[in-house]
Amino acid sequence: MRRDLMVLAVMGLAACGNSAQGEAAASDASGAASGEAAAASEAAVERAAAPAGVYATDPGHAYIAFSYSHMKYSHPIVRWRSWSAELDWNPDAPEESSVEATIDVNSIDTGVDALDEHLRSADFFGAEAYPTIVFKSTGLELTGPNTGKMTGDLTIRETTKPITLDVRINRAADDGFAKAYKLGFSAKGKLSRTEFDVGRYAPTVGDEVDFSIESEFLMPKEGASG
Repeated sequence: MRRDLMVLAVMGLAACGNSAQGEAAASDASGAASGEAAAASEAAVERAAAPAGVYATDPGHAYIAFSYSHMKYSHPIVRWRSWSAELDWNPDAPEESSVEATIDVNSIDTGVDALDEHLRSADFFGAEAYPTIVFKSTGLELTGPNTGKMTGDLTIRETTKPITLDVRINRAADDGFAKAYKLGFSAKGKLSRTEFDVGRYAPTVGDEVDFSIESEFLMPKEGASG
């Protein structure tokens, strides 16, 4: 009798476990579906609020940062403090828009002067011989009302390779305070530094680099003055 009760108890626990797993799986599936539905129903940015034209980065609201694995101990964050870009914007067909950006290699900032100097040296970016990094877009595929995948050519140390950015338009507006039309974007991507001849110490120091961009672009209104 006792053995029968034990068997029944074990079966009951197993049934409860299977039920809990099923509920968890159903919950995960429901959450994923909800996330996809939310993305699909996201309200589109009113792109036409910023008319077609050539926009330039707002220096006070333009950020590029990258991170990498330092021997698996940490992921330092590094900024480029000086860069600029021009965006040829088409609100009616954003996939026809294009962007070109230039980074001042000497503006690298890790927060550690000695490391900054090492990264500027020929061991890494070779700032004296290669003072700029250049990105030129080659295409944009829309993936949602406010998102897309931008492809382009990145040139570091005279090595040019294609990369892909996940981009998001955050806002388009007539900015009365700035007396300009304004666009705001976020972007992120990955690259292999060894492919660009900046691979010293890899793989001890991670080869894969994650980078992110936050930028506002301005086009002054006709007749506007500071």
